[in-house]
Amino acid sequence: MITTDSIEGLKARLDIVDVVGSYIELKRAGANFKAPCPFHDEKSPSFTVNPARQKYHCFGCGVGGDSISFVMEYEKLNYPEAIEKLASSVNYSLQYTDNNERRERSNLLDQLSGWYQKLLDGQPTAKSYLTERGIFASSIERFGIGYAPTSAQTLDFLKQHRYTIKESVEQGAIGSDGSREFARFIERITFPIHAPNGSIVGFGGRTITGHSAKYVNSSQSAIFNKSRLLYAYPLARDAIYKNKEIIVTEGYLDVVMLHQAGFTHSVATLGTALTAEHLPLLRKGEPRVLVAYDGDKPGRAAALKASKLLSTGGFEGGVILFEGGKDPADMIKEGLIKELNALLHRPITFIEFVISEICSGYDLRDPRVKENALNECLGYIKTLSPLMQEEYRPFIASQLGISPSLIRLANTSSTKTSLQSPQLSHHDMWELSLIKTILERPQITDGLLDYLDASLLQYHGNEFAAAIGNNPDDPQLMAIMMDDRIHGFDGDEGLRAELMTFLNAHYNRELKKLASENSLSFDQKSYAIRQMREKIARLKRGELVPLT
Repeated sequence: MITTDSIEGLKARLDIVDVVGSYIELKRAGANFKAPCPFHDEKSPSFTVNPARQKYHCFGCGVGGDSISFVMEYEKLNYPEAIEKLASSVNYSLQYTDNNERRERSNLLDQLSGWYQKLLDGQPTAKSYLTERGIFASSIERFGIGYAPTSAQTLDFLKQHRYTIKESVEQGAIGSDGSREFARFIERITFPIHAPNGSIVGFGGRTITGHSAKYVNSSQSAIFNKSRLLYAYPLARDAIYKNKEIIVTEGYLDVVMLHQAGFTHSVATLGTALTAEHLPLLRKGEPRVLVAYDGDKPGRAAALKASKLLSTGGFEGGVILFEGGKDPADMIKEGLIKELNALLHRPITFIEFVISEICSGYDLRDPRVKENALNECLGYIKTLSPLMQEEYRPFIASQLGISPSLIRLANTSSTKTSLQSPQLSHHDMWELSLIKTILERPQITDGLLDYLDASLLQYHGNEFAAAIGNNPDDPQLMAIMMDDRIHGFDGDEGLRAELMTFLNAHYNRELKKLASENSLSFDQKSYAIRQMREKIARLKRGELVPLT
């Protein structure tokens, strides 16, 4: 059993705002913090976190307690499991009443990382690669970069240090297919990944033996969720708070080189696009966010998705794209620090970037196509506040080459009018039903955003954004909830079927747009059409197609 003194010591290390804030987005309300309750559906936030008492309480459903009880309830863990998870998150060693049970369980990944670092010295190929990329020995040490050997060597190391198979699998060090065990990282340069509190929770690995997967990360586990983590965040945190700015890049080496060049407020996503689950961490310290991605097609697509997410979330900042095949690491290696600094000081605001990217996808010489571009811009901008809508109306007009008077954004009463009207169109009703489903089942939001965002909705993008933004006090959302004619979709299967139908219609419309697109070369157009047809084919096979 875990000793009482050990549990009390752990409690003294925990901050309930950090613990709860790592799961849900908290907003300050005087001396406390508030959020919609994660344990029941509600229209207005009644879940309160009190940092002075280190307690939480929901005035709607009555749940309450401390950091341990929150993790128990949220993660569906028993008391010892919740304690061990929290201890691991703050790098705290628990003590056990049975000496045979006294294990420094949180040290497995620390020991593995230290071993990887020692092995790097004996790997000339790996060290040569790092040197060629311009990485200093001091950076290798600071970031704990190492080398993972063969699977057999890693399994032997864990066995010698008396770590069980179960524990090694739980910590993400090895995998198992039922008949055999294998190391997660084999012949790769390793980058330890830390939780915001500084404890190691996993690794990223870069192949040097020509493996088809250039980079891999630890598998999802109780302690490792790549959609909530940012590489090097603990090293960057002080600079982020000091500068009130955070640079988000695509790769580990970009971060290492940026820190090496003095941009110590840099982090990276873990081989995945920026997600809604990253927002609570990005909001800490209220920094402006700079998204610094490659200027190739995948990089622009990732920047577009991030810009929509961040602008809808009310973040300040913008996008920097690196053209000509060079990333931040390349520029630093070539000594282009001043040029890089200049780029970072001239970001394109998120809203301008989204509007420009939307317009660039259309042949604006064709009036009908231009109208489609306008509708897509309106669908996006209606996800923003009324002030931002008005501010960017002239920018949309300038991008499209039309009069601002043609851009009508006065939609604040659109829902009220449509709800009071005796009839609703099929499209109106579908979008309103989707919004009501989100309001009734907020737990589906993150998964839904993989396939759909507000810009795809033609009539109620503003209400959709308010619903996914946890803004239940919005009068439009209250009207939707009170209208008995609007019914949410039935269960997960019902929602899935509705999404399949909607996305199939959407991508068929996009395919028609491509047919009239004249701004692309023949090869580009052919490739885009093939990609769109592949999405439609996947939908017909019963697969949901993620946004790209």
